[in-house]
This record gives sequence, C-alpha cells and structure tokens, in this order.
Amino acid sequence: MRDIRLLTEVFIPGTLIGPFSGANPGLGGICTFIGEVRAEDGVEALELTQYEPITLPGMHELADRAFARFDLMGLLMVHRVGQMLPGEPIVCVSAAASHRRDAIEAVDFCMDHLKGRAWFWKREKRAGEWRWIEPRDEDYTDLARWKD
Repeated sequence: MRDIRLLTEVFIPGTLIGPFSGANPGLGGICTFIGEVRAEDGVEALELTQYEPITLPGMHELADRAFARFDLMGLLMVHRVGQMLPGEPIVCVSAAASHRRDAIEAVDFCMDHLKGRAWFWKREKRAGEWRWIEPRDEDYTDLARWKD
C-alpha cells in the first residue's frame, strides 16, 4: 500500500495507521513517526505553505526512492499544510516491511528528506508576530547521511 497525501485539516494519526496496517497483510513490522507542533518557547501557531505542483510530486518521488532503497510492503506519508496549533500533528510517516530495520530506516530516510529538502515554507507565530523558519544545520547533516 502506498498512501501519500497533503492535508489542510487536523488529522488523528491512529485513524491512518490502523487501516495502513490492515492493508499490508503478512508484514513483520511497522515503524511510525508522528511530528507535532511544539508548544515550547511561546509558540502560538505554525504555518506551512507549499506549491502543490511541486510538493505532492516531490513527496511521491521521495516515496519511489524509499521503495527502491528499502524492502517495503507499504508507505504512508501524510503532511499537513496551513495553520496549525501547538499539539496538532504536522506529519505522519509510517513504513511497513517484512523486517523491522527496513521499516525503521525508511521512516528515518523520509523524515530526513522532508526536513532537509522539503517543498514547504514554514513560519511560526510567537508573541503575536510571525517569523520564517529555515532548516537547521542538523537537518542538513541528517540528510547528508543518505548520500543519494
């Protein structure tokens, strides 16, 4: 199963992961990462904008690379866009495989690419003011591990 989506509304990760698990009979394991808006340092909101003609195709190309690199049975990659509040999920990446290592590494691979080479523009609101957020040096270091 392959499920790659952009969402504009709040989602509940469990409602995605249950059907994903059921759609991959015979799997050995599923690894899932769920990223949420941090409620630290006075963050009031987070906003992600994107340009769908490149964002969704880029996510599908990333999924193609994950399937080519790891022995996967399925991949779920859901990313929110728009304005989000602290505690709301931003991203859910789940990989199903016969063996845990492929599932774990596929999720790590996808998240490193989403963080370091994403097609999203991100800004956060603190003390009533919006400011743009750039990827951190660590995001680029994490991405460089994959040498693709």
